Amino acid sequence: MNQLIELKRVTTKKDKPDLSSLGFGKHFTDHMFVMEYDKEKGWHDPRITPYEPLVLDPAAAVFHYGQAIFEGLKAYRTSDNRVLLFRPSKNIHRLNVSSERMSMPPLDEELVLEAVQQLIDLERDWIPTKEGTSLYIRPFVIATESCLGVKPALQYKFMIILSPVGAYYANQLQPVRIFVEEDYVRAVRGGVGAVKTGGNYAASLQAQLKAEKLGYDQVLWLDGVEKKYVEEVGSMNIFFKIKGEVFTPALNGSILGGITRDSVIEMLRSWNVPVHERRITIQEVYEAYQRGEIEEVFGTGTAAVISPVGELSWNDERMIINNFETGELSMKIYQEMTDIQLGRIPDPYQWTVEV
Repeated sequence: MNQLIELKRVTTKKDKPDLSSLGFGKHFTDHMFVMEYDKEKGWHDPRITPYEPLVLDPAAAVFHYGQAIFEGLKAYRTSDNRVLLFRPSKNIHRLNVSSERMSMPPLDEELVLEAVQQLIDLERDWIPTKEGTSLYIRPFVIATESCLGVKPALQYKFMIILSPVGAYYANQLQPVRIFVEEDYVRAVRGGVGAVKTGGNYAASLQAQLKAEKLGYDQVLWLDGVEKKYVEEVGSMNIFFKIKGEVFTPALNGSILGGITRDSVIEMLRSWNVPVHERRITIQEVYEAYQRGEIEEVFGTGTAAVISPVGELSWNDERMIINNFETGELSMKIYQEMTDIQLGRIPDPYQWTVEV
């Protein structure tokens, strides 16, 4: 790292929210990290400043052409008052993968990690202590050049904001109901489905609203060409335990490579549980269900960590998974993952970074 991070502290701190009603992404800390880019200077003026609204030109490219990427990771407070990050370098590297696909300038990953750590250290007293809570970290980049023209922008803003959060779902390990979407599609190979850009999520909202009206929590997307291969859930990667073996869709260019997904695969293999990354049809899932071979289905993601699936609805057929109960493997993964994140057990994978 060759740039010093300037610090400007707030003069008056905010009141902390009630830990019993945090929700997710509703409250924000006193400070944020900001850095700008232009073609002549590159990335410059890294600084931590008071959290405040942005001022952008109405012609800023992000509003018109969608150059925007983001990440999500968490900081956890341990019982002995340490602060741990979970695989932050993976998220920062994925930010650059997204940046390349969206024709945006790459970030200095060492500088970004230092910025995350300095900001977390400054806002240490915002990290909640209640079981199931954490401090959510949202790095993002937007195009700020004022120009109406379809081209990569010449100016950008990189920011990191922090939010104390509760569990993503109200009942963390309560199995969720998933609707398999067959009309709308999320992404196709060659598109931007494998990167974290805002447009992916905006495009998913209509299907999510449809699923919620039908009484479901999330959407399971099929591939955008043949509409028969399982891809991912709205905010999670998906896993199926069938006859003692675990299957998850292979990363094919239209599926986001989740950090939690990667961690779960490594964990399962260390336990000698067979894991297969390959194309999986929804018909194959249904036939395995009909034969009584599906033992568990669960989603993985930073927000929820592990989310057991209790029901899949496809083609007017309801598949009830494991009697709508949290499976033994899902529970074991969740327990070990959160124990590592919270520093309750040794980290054999060297995933955590202490701030």
